[in-house]
Amino acid sequence: MVEGLSDVELVRRVVDADGTALSQLYQRFGRPCYSLARRICVDEGLAEDVVQEVFLTLWRDPSRFDPSRGGFATWLLTLIHHRAVDAVRRESTIRRRMVAAPEVGENWSPIPAPGADQAAMARVAAGQVRAALHHLPIEQRQALVLAYFGGHTQREIAVLTGAPLGTVKSRMFTAVQRLRSLLTDQWGHGALVAEAHMVRE
Repeated sequence: MVEGLSDVELVRRVVDADGTALSQLYQRFGRPCYSLARRICVDEGLAEDVVQEVFLTLWRDPSRFDPSRGGFATWLLTLIHHRAVDAVRRESTIRRRMVAAPEVGENWSPIPAPGADQAAMARVAAGQVRAALHHLPIEQRQALVLAYFGGHTQREIAVLTGAPLGTVKSRMFTAVQRLRSLLTDQWGHGALVAEAHMVRE
């Protein structure tokens, strides 16, 4: 029986090509993985492809997960986030290539999408947050990654990590205070407050 095994123990079994262990991990994390991919990709089919790709990666190379660097849920959802962003970029590149080129001599210039510069700034700010997260203790970083990248509530994070809700709240409060001190010099309080508001009760 694999239901009672920890995530780390299941990954060890996947290393030994145990398909049942992989199925159990999918049962535990398939839904939150799809939820995150869906929010990033918007397209349901693309989100499903991302989830399948990530679990296939886990099956082929489970040793990529290093338990000494954090929890499995954090690692998996971070991988989902990166793959989903890559998938959106690929789709965007394909769509741009499909746009018909202008006729010779025809004046044509693309009109920037509304809020394009704000979106670029948001991506830069997100990169700063990711960099700052690495300065936090593993438990605090795990909680914020699940909230920031995974979009999970504090109650959902408590279930995913197996920590009491009060502990999750304490970790997140301490982590946000630490991030504030790390980010204030570069971005001011506004960017961090915006990120903190993503963490719902």
